Amino acid sequence: MPRPAERLAVTGWGAITPLGSDPASTWEAMVAGHSGIDLVGDSWATDLPVRIAGRVAPGFDEQLEPLQRRRLDRCAQLALLAARQAWRQAAPHLEGVDPGRVAVVIGTGIGGLSTLEWQHTNLLQSGPGRVNPLTVPMLIPNAAAGQVAIDLGLHGGAHTPVSACASGAEALLLAQLLLLDDRVDVVLAGGCEAPVNRLGLVGFAAMRALSSRNDAPTQACRPYGRDRDGFVLSEGAGMLVLQRSGDLRSTAPAPLGWLLACGSSSDGHHIVAPEPEGLQAARAIADALRRSGLQTADLSFVQAHATGTPIGDLAEARALRRGLGKAADGLPVTAPKGQLGHLLGAAGAVEMILALQGLRQGLVPRSLNADPLDPAVDLAVVKDRSLPLPSGSGERYALKNAFGFGGHNISLVLAALPA
Repeated sequence: MPRPAERLAVTGWGAITPLGSDPASTWEAMVAGHSGIDLVGDSWATDLPVRIAGRVAPGFDEQLEPLQRRRLDRCAQLALLAARQAWRQAAPHLEGVDPGRVAVVIGTGIGGLSTLEWQHTNLLQSGPGRVNPLTVPMLIPNAAAGQVAIDLGLHGGAHTPVSACASGAEALLLAQLLLLDDRVDVVLAGGCEAPVNRLGLVGFAAMRALSSRNDAPTQACRPYGRDRDGFVLSEGAGMLVLQRSGDLRSTAPAPLGWLLACGSSSDGHHIVAPEPEGLQAARAIADALRRSGLQTADLSFVQAHATGTPIGDLAEARALRRGLGKAADGLPVTAPKGQLGHLLGAAGAVEMILALQGLRQGLVPRSLNADPLDPAVDLAVVKDRSLPLPSGSGERYALKNAFGFGGHNISLVLAALPA
């Protein structure tokens, strides 16, 4: 039986998403019911079978230096800006911290896909002489972690878990292991992805993973909905600064929230299809709860992975039933991808920030487009309107799931006091 893990404080966070340029604007847009999904009107997408996606607002890279705009793939650019946001917010707790005791852990599902597509096109159309000499350092998946460590001058290790759509959540698991093993004192952890390009859209569409509702972009992603037909590809980044509670400065602001525990498992079933009964995903859920020391009755809500795929959503619903038992009868479940789309490797970190904001604000956002609910989804999905949590000054808790192609299952248990 695993003993409860030491809780980790979240002292800073940053995010750039299709809903906003930082965590506050992303949360406000989510609560207001806005959608970050739209038609891709670029000329390169006119002949694609799927032409909808979630993209960050144009001009986000104006905050970067000209050299970084030229030499960093869009994926690393997003990560760097979100990391700077988180680092600035955590600054009061970081005074005097040895840079050699600070690690960077940034997950991504693919990495520099835009660079890969662009430079391969250059090779085919213009020959070897037109390929950018920085192609490899721009496209490698660990570029984001490396560039953040360079930018902030951090020397405690730069790590890149690559586990498809679970990558951002797995980065938080690795961060917890590094801190609890006393290898470092601070971890800047999260995920990033920039897959919205010709290759990304056509690749996922070819495997029939994407919604094809080109005529109704804001209604395309339908997590747990009866007529769901796939997920919507999105881009973005989310970063969190994590520290042990004993290392916090008493004169600094209170933590934004806590990472209590991480659970994990692997389906060992299929490279893209989840194990349909949710057997191993349920193990990750139960593992996280055991390690947190909480009971299912302690949870305020569940933030589901729920991408809007017919098989995946049903497998997760069964996993939650198995992992939570009777508590699943009335425990609110929210699914943010109806508004965000699927940020792949960034999803786990961005959505964790949203879950902590929900705990702090005492509100469970509704799951956009989940109505009408699939009758086979036997969960209390919040679908009509956002749900206020019971008032009080005590700590609130949430379970957050993230699953990825290859059968990667990560569950996180989070805590926060009312803001």
